[in-house]
Amino acid sequence: MIMKKNNLILLFSFVSTILLGQQKDSDASYEKKVLDQVEIEFLSSYYEQDGKHGAVGGGLGSEKIQDVTPTLVINIPIGNNGVLTVDSGISAYTSASSSNINPFYSASSSGEYDDYDDDDKYEDDDKSSKRNVPNTYSGASTSGNLSGGPIGTPWYASSGASRKDVLTYVSINYSESSEDRNRIVSSNLYASNEYDYNSLGLGAGIVGLFNQKNTEFGVKAKAFFDQWKPIYPTELHEYGKYGSNFLNSGYFNNVNVLDQRGNNTSTYYPSKFKEWTNSNRNSYTASLDFSQILSKRAQILFNLDFVYQHGMLSTPYHRVYFNDVPKHYIGLSEFIPVYETNQNAGVFRLADDIERLPSSRIKIPFGTRLNIYASDVLAVRTFYRYYYDNWGVTSHTASVELPFRISDSFVFTPSARFYSQVQANYFKPFGMHSSEETFYTSDYDLSGFTSTQFGFGVSYKDIFTQFKVLGFGLKNADFRFQHYYRSDSLNAIIYGLSLKFIQN
Repeated sequence: MIMKKNNLILLFSFVSTILLGQQKDSDASYEKKVLDQVEIEFLSSYYEQDGKHGAVGGGLGSEKIQDVTPTLVINIPIGNNGVLTVDSGISAYTSASSSNINPFYSASSSGEYDDYDDDDKYEDDDKSSKRNVPNTYSGASTSGNLSGGPIGTPWYASSGASRKDVLTYVSINYSESSEDRNRIVSSNLYASNEYDYNSLGLGAGIVGLFNQKNTEFGVKAKAFFDQWKPIYPTELHEYGKYGSNFLNSGYFNNVNVLDQRGNNTSTYYPSKFKEWTNSNRNSYTASLDFSQILSKRAQILFNLDFVYQHGMLSTPYHRVYFNDVPKHYIGLSEFIPVYETNQNAGVFRLADDIERLPSSRIKIPFGTRLNIYASDVLAVRTFYRYYYDNWGVTSHTASVELPFRISDSFVFTPSARFYSQVQANYFKPFGMHSSEETFYTSDYDLSGFTSTQFGFGVSYKDIFTQFKVLGFGLKNADFRFQHYYRSDSLNAIIYGLSLKFIQN
């Protein structure tokens, strides 16, 4: 669930921005303790997107997602030199795209549609659930379909169990500073779990400060050991379960399959599909960080990462459609001619295979930041990153933030970000792949596109921590809003809120 993982990256970026913004305050405490008091930070983000290139539909269909991510971060001083940080949270989402892993539900004469479920993990939790369907269904016949047989569409969400999920995670980090504060050693542990994916990570790092702390150099290493619990599109799952007789068994028993002309057919046979035998995904990252204070008003930072991934790098429920094999459908034949438009309200094309990508990937991003304190009320934060990987993807990212101090307590920060990407070697749009290819995907996250993101943030600093909750005083509060637009018509909005309290 790639977009969900992108949401966590957005939240991590939000947290990082806040922590970097507090660096000046924490530096002052280095004379005595690395951290004087327990700090508790509550963060929450809301993410919503929509688009027309759902990867579950083979690069076609709704991309609606709503995601809420509450997070709790606790920083605990350990002696004079140590800090223990516990970061835990959940990411709860609903997705129109992933709901169409099983897109089928049965037609009824009442104008309502029951979820059409099988008897395994693909079924809905509530078999009696009903829902009103869009007006475009009104008067639709069941030509080419058994009465009450299943229908589906990539443009509307099925109400099956896969429409929603919850990711839970916890990250524990411990850092120890030397007595002279010129060296910081850290180690961390990470674990997360969701319905079809779990991850375990660990890492360590060391940072050295030189030249009267004007120069900083850091080395970090991380490893993540992940495992899929593969869920396949319904039609391919049935083929894998029953073999060549699947059209007369299980889900497909008494279900009509249609050809391009809307006639019943028994020729659907996704012979390219094979279930994954290895569901592991391992990732290893080495990072180099360098920063230099150039003057009283300027600082520059450089970052270089090397990432190696190995294992199941494909997403098992992303459909792929070939242009050199017959097309097959389940649903109402009158919608076949408008399948690729949102006028399609009742037919779903059966997959030819799932996404297939190489089992290894190398990623090398290089980034630089330049922060300039233009005056006592205005700062300029700039960022640029170049990215390369051996799948053929290259990208450029440029962003700027302009924190403007309105008063001693309030800072207003407008921001802008631009991104451009060259598509992966293995990407083609909906229905454009050939069955002769070895690797293929129609996930538009791997396509070529440009994107822009504009937004603002408002920060409040409670200088005297006058506002208190359970003995903890409010240190600062931050609110951020971002609007994201991608050239393939994906739109998103992101809200973020942070409240940090310190023990009084």
